[in-house]
Amino acid sequence: MILKSFCVKILLIFPFLFSTTDKNLYFCCNFLRNAFVFMKTGLVLEGGGMRGLFSAGVMDIMMEQGIRFDGMIGVSAGAAFGCNYKSHQLGRALRYNIRFSNDPKYMGLRTLWHTGELVNGEYAYHTIPTQLDIFDTEAFAANPMEFQLVCTDANTGKPVYKRLDTVDYEALEWVRASASMPLVSHPVKLEGRELLDGGIADSIPLRHFQEEGYTRNIVVLTQPKGFTKKRTKLMPLFHLFMRKYPKIIEAMSQRHLMYNDQLAYLRQQELLGNTIVIYPQDTLPIGRTEQTPSKLRHVYELGRQIALQHLQQITQFINQDSSQVTV
Repeated sequence: MILKSFCVKILLIFPFLFSTTDKNLYFCCNFLRNAFVFMKTGLVLEGGGMRGLFSAGVMDIMMEQGIRFDGMIGVSAGAAFGCNYKSHQLGRALRYNIRFSNDPKYMGLRTLWHTGELVNGEYAYHTIPTQLDIFDTEAFAANPMEFQLVCTDANTGKPVYKRLDTVDYEALEWVRASASMPLVSHPVKLEGRELLDGGIADSIPLRHFQEEGYTRNIVVLTQPKGFTKKRTKLMPLFHLFMRKYPKIIEAMSQRHLMYNDQLAYLRQQELLGNTIVIYPQDTLPIGRTEQTPSKLRHVYELGRQIALQHLQQITQFINQDSSQVTV
């Protein structure tokens, strides 16, 4: 106990004693320092297209129960649906996806034919949230919870992390970029970059959020426990249509390895007790681009059911006192 107390004091007060050239040791030092100084809670949402409605169901239960986080980060659909947590708009993600599911201006093959994009960027990310199903920008800005999203730089294949404190046209473009699936979306140009779906480069950004000081995290996945990602069968299409972006081709060819490594890291963090992972019990009966209202609602309800099953665990985890954490 005395040794533990001494080690904690060293980590808290003298992190500079460790050489910054040793990146792993330096990261551990800063991670532990942040953990004991202020244990920030985070919500991490992966993508998955319309599978993200599972995450929306989980989030709505947590909002109904008044569960708050210090920050959240979303990838692709995790960002597009997750922003409603910061604006505290229960049910919105399900509502507009059902309302516009059969609207040819929203998404589908007709949109792909006319615009080159499966999801109509202007209609889905600007017309709907500003005119048809209003996104509460004032509530978003007033909520102190930090909101980040992940995109992929199409020219480097590396992740780009963006914090949004307010929502305007450009902020909505960042959300669009995070959810711009390759092959069926044009890169979104922002801040001198060409951006695509964040899941290409960082599908489950838990490590990044930990580096940001979020030491206790709830991670919501849209694939069941035991899932293993395989190499995409669409590589011939990437080589054919994404020749302008060789780093995207490279990243997609390795994405299954990155994703499976992140799953292994999640399991490790669960065992350490600093992460709770919520996932569906079985493979969700829905595709990335599903538009059938009954299926959309079913997946959303599955998320609510799972969240209710984990509610006591989530509440205890969020309210955990830092003095209970062991090193």
